[in-house]
Amino acid sequence: MKKVDLNCDLGESFGNYTCGMDEQVIPWISSANVACGFHASDPLVMQKTVALAAQIGVHVGAHPGYPDLVGFGRRNMNVSPAELKAMVQYQIGALSAFCKAQGVKLQHVKPHGAMYNMAGKDAKLATAICEGIAEVDDSLILLGLAGSELLRAARKIGLPSASEVFADRAYEDDGSLVARSKSGAMITDEDLAISRVVRMVKEGKVETISGKTISIQADSICVHGDSPKALAFVEKIRTELTEEGVLIAPMDDIVR
Repeated sequence: MKKVDLNCDLGESFGNYTCGMDEQVIPWISSANVACGFHASDPLVMQKTVALAAQIGVHVGAHPGYPDLVGFGRRNMNVSPAELKAMVQYQIGALSAFCKAQGVKLQHVKPHGAMYNMAGKDAKLATAICEGIAEVDDSLILLGLAGSELLRAARKIGLPSASEVFADRAYEDDGSLVARSKSGAMITDEDLAISRVVRMVKEGKVETISGKTISIQADSICVHGDSPKALAFVEKIRTELTEEGVLIAPMDDIVR
């Protein structure tokens, strides 16, 4: 039976600011990417999110980003590979403490926003992230954009990796995500998003924003937790994939 992971970025609230519908979304997913305090979240939110995942049986991953609360980690930053490695290790360490307190094994690491996109195209940044992860725990899975430099760097150093696709994002012809600043970057039509996901999982193909069909590997599907349609997307995607004979499973069951 074909297997695929269904992941969502969670734990992105902080202080009096609430972001996303974590409690409603988490029962529908198999892996949670938990923000680590740099682009979003705070210690109480991190603790609560890990505890919620543990209660439901959802696997947990660290979701490190640039230190940019105001920009939600979506603004590019000019940092050295050494600084980037330290940022990633710092955030993995913070979330690992909450995982240990809850008796949860950290499963994966998925960079957030601008860090994810920049490292997807820059081999030096990608290598810094993967080396940073491996130095902390070389059993952690690197979750990166399908066909990206992140996945190439992970394979090069022998770090387990999973290829991620997006339910609610449009693709360029080179397999990168269409920038959010461009028209058509976000896919808001639920039926279209679901049909694209099913095709990516079952056929390994996706139609780009220009209308070209490209190959893509789908180990894990991301639904953004801060999207207003996150709950509707994740419910319908899981239901449709199950009806299509696809088993929703955590990354550990797919990569190892």
